[in-house]
Amino acid sequence: MKTNANPTIINGIDTDAVRQLVGGVAADAARGATRWQVVSHWQGGTRSDAHVSQYMIGGQTVPKDFVIRVDEPLELGGTNRYANPQETLLAALNACMIAHYAIAAAMHGVELEALSIETEGDIDLRGFLGLDPDVKAGYDSLRYTVRMAGNGTPEQMEAIHANVTALSPNRFNIANAIRLDGRLVVEQS
Repeated sequence: MKTNANPTIINGIDTDAVRQLVGGVAADAARGATRWQVVSHWQGGTRSDAHVSQYMIGGQTVPKDFVIRVDEPLELGGTNRYANPQETLLAALNACMIAHYAIAAAMHGVELEALSIETEGDIDLRGFLGLDPDVKAGYDSLRYTVRMAGNGTPEQMEAIHANVTALSPNRFNIANAIRLDGRLVVEQS
């Protein structure tokens, strides 16, 4: 992969590298194949640590070394030391969309001054606790507000928003049912 000695950087995004990625994937679909993996381990109580050790892109494995710590609030049996699974889910949704807004704005030549997303949703604990079979265990809907400021025209900002709404992977995954294939392995202690 060539690197430009003087890349065009907008919003902290190397737009030349993004264009190179887009061109590479357009020329060879295999270069766009990715795989993401997280392995979570119980830490006692309601605590878990999710380990991120690698991802794959275009057939290449790229090492990583991150830990995402998760807990529940005191009222749900946790220690309230870390964000809970719902907050982590909403944070992942927001983070994916923020990255996409920053990239889309940069590719439109729009320099952002500020960008934030506020997301919220309601869960009725009667579903989670198995108290009422007619109550869902999760969200009926999520509500979010995007606040964006920059040097773009209102039309550019709308085009960026439409791009993110249509193409953000985590927004897509939450807005559309995706198949979950789970299996249980019981290990002897």
